[in-house]
Parts: sequence; structure tokens; C-alpha cells
Amino acid sequence: MSNTSDLKAPVLLIAMPQILDPFFHKSVVLLVHHDEEGSFGFIVNRPTTTRVSDILSGMEIEWHGEEDSLAYLGGPVQTELGTVLFSPHVEPAEDRSEKDRHDEFKGSTEITAENSITHHIDDLVTLAGQPPKAMRLLLGYAGWGANQLIAEILRNDWLTAPVSHDLIYCADPTTAWQEALKSVGIDADALLPWSPAMGDDGQAN
Repeated sequence: MSNTSDLKAPVLLIAMPQILDPFFHKSVVLLVHHDEEGSFGFIVNRPTTTRVSDILSGMEIEWHGEEDSLAYLGGPVQTELGTVLFSPHVEPAEDRSEKDRHDEFKGSTEITAENSITHHIDDLVTLAGQPPKAMRLLLGYAGWGANQLIAEILRNDWLTAPVSHDLIYCADPTTAWQEALKSVGIDADALLPWSPAMGDDGQAN
């Protein structure tokens, strides 16, 4: 990959072992925007210890999903900002068609044919009232300045992979990194361990 035109969002970014930053170590990032001015996306495999119901109760929104559903850390930027990542294509209620269900989310932005994001309070109320199985409440986001992400990819800090619904909403987020690597034909156990005492070739200095 030699320039910004070679990277197209949406795409998954898979962190390589040399990324030791605690926010991004063994992370899987859904990159939703990339151009010459910068890039942003959301980490999808970092559950917090904060329950969705506790966050929404502070907003006087009633949560009708699983009581133990946790919010996820979307990234280190503006962690006070919540974003809902969800798939509107769920089993509709008896009196709604799938199109009607999709059209409920007027404030949402479509990322892929199966996934949308929203910051809109009305969408949040609707989703909290009838949560789809594929849904993440993300706190914060990951951002890169102009050419920063391309430089990191060229440095082999990240691999790219096609967006996968199963990886984004992995039932066990602790396995998402390994599964993401497997999706591009890499065995996580075969990767060399890396520490700051090693050079870029994985050898001890």
C-alpha cells in the first residue's frame, strides 16, 4: 500500500503484536472513514465494565436488552461521546416490514449494507426499546491525522481485512483478534512475540 487511494473504508484493521498501546494492543478496528485529511473508526473488541443499562438510565432511557450487556471502548478520543453501531436488518416485529424497521433510524449513517452507526437520541431510544442482536454501544473513537494511518500500515503495524459481521459482533470479544487474523489466513500463535527490546525484524537488540 503506497498512498491513501489504496486504502478504502469500510475495512477492518487488525493490530500487529508490536502495537503495545493498551488501547490498541490486539485490537480489531472498524475503519469507517479515510481520506487525505485523516481517518477514523471504532475498536470493536474492547468491552468495558460499564453496563449499557447504567449509561442509559442516566439519560432516562429504558433498556430492554440483556441486563449484563456492556458498553465497548470505541477508542481513546472523546470517550464521553457514545456511538451506536448496529445492524438494522433484524427480525421485524409482526406489524413491521424490514424496510419499515430500517426507516426508523432517521439519524443513522450506513457503513455497509448490514451496518449503520448513529449518535441520534431518537435512534438510541428506539434501539434501547427493541435492541437488535447485532448492536454495540461504543464510547469514544479511534482517529488518525493526515497520512498517519497509511504510515502505520506501511510500518506493518496493521493488517487490513474485509468487514465481517461475525467479527464486529463477535460473541466472545476475547477471540475476535485471533479470528480476524484467521480470516486473512494467519495463525495468531505463529506470530513472533514482540517487545520494545526487539527490532523491527523481531530479533532482540
